[in-house]
Amino acid sequence: MRAVVFENYQTFPVLTEVPTPTPGPGEVLLKVAGSGACHSDVAVYHDFTADGPGSITPGFVLGHEVSGWIESLGEGVTGFQKGDAYLVYGPTGCGRCRMCAQGLETYCENAATNPALAVGLGRNGGMAEYVTVPANHLIPLGDADPVDAAPLSDAALTPYHAIKQALPNLAGGGKFALVVGLGGLGQIAVQILRALTGATIIATDSKPDAMARAEANGAVTVPGGEGQLEAIRAITGGRGVDAAFDFVGVAPTVNLVKAAAGIGSRIVIVGIANGTVEWNFFGTPYESTLNSTYWGSVSDLYDVAAMYRAGQIVPDVERFTMDNALEAYRKLEAGQLSGRAVVVPHS
Repeated sequence: MRAVVFENYQTFPVLTEVPTPTPGPGEVLLKVAGSGACHSDVAVYHDFTADGPGSITPGFVLGHEVSGWIESLGEGVTGFQKGDAYLVYGPTGCGRCRMCAQGLETYCENAATNPALAVGLGRNGGMAEYVTVPANHLIPLGDADPVDAAPLSDAALTPYHAIKQALPNLAGGGKFALVVGLGGLGQIAVQILRALTGATIIATDSKPDAMARAEANGAVTVPGGEGQLEAIRAITGGRGVDAAFDFVGVAPTVNLVKAAAGIGSRIVIVGIANGTVEWNFFGTPYESTLNSTYWGSVSDLYDVAAMYRAGQIVPDVERFTMDNALEAYRKLEAGQLSGRAVVVPHS
């Protein structure tokens, strides 16, 4: 079968032939419906080095945002029908620690010694015609389109988990939420906030087209650049936002969400660009919190799939055939995608 493979550090992936996998005990073979191309993939093949933090040893098939149809079952697996559509929960923890027992395999306590971080991140992923996944990592999609659903397993799961943790800060009237960075995750964050809260959603980015899409989903937008912070605080009447979500994570955006936050607010850094921020007592709103989140839980993905089926989340998807899979990554690197790139292997 054809697959997009990460062969070596700081080397562009290749489209090549690899053996079709066979599901092992407790696994399912999926015929891939769609596989999302994510900036995390670019970091894996473009930025990581053998001795760098978080590096994942090559080679393996990329693709950690995956949906597909049941093709065959491994030993001990029952309850699935061939042809049924499912969304894949990507993280693969040890399966025996407290975090994994809660469905939070993304926070596995033994991550440092696990052979892989996730499907498509150390373990062969879904940027291929077929993929094997743990049977307990499948979320049913019913009659919903599985191709457009593929990126939800990261691009919606990650903001959903971050927003769910901040819901107490946004409960009640007159609340304000700030979304910084209107790429794939930020756009879906606006939709999730609209569905789950009554907060005024303030969204900011440097790209006019990205802000226009956020406005169409109910956000009040503020362009990046001079006067950005002042405009955000003005919308809140000067008191600052109740929850802020940074989907970029560079130092300027981290400092922006910190400066825009109000008393008792929650600031969540979701982007993994490794920006730093200074803290001091008098420069930080009282009882505000600054935290990070990473991906989400199996239970969260059930919620995300339900919101997708209900039409509360509508991903903006640009489809690519397997022949053009590498072009999806080239356009992703160049910032030329209008939405999330999804490779459709069987189109």
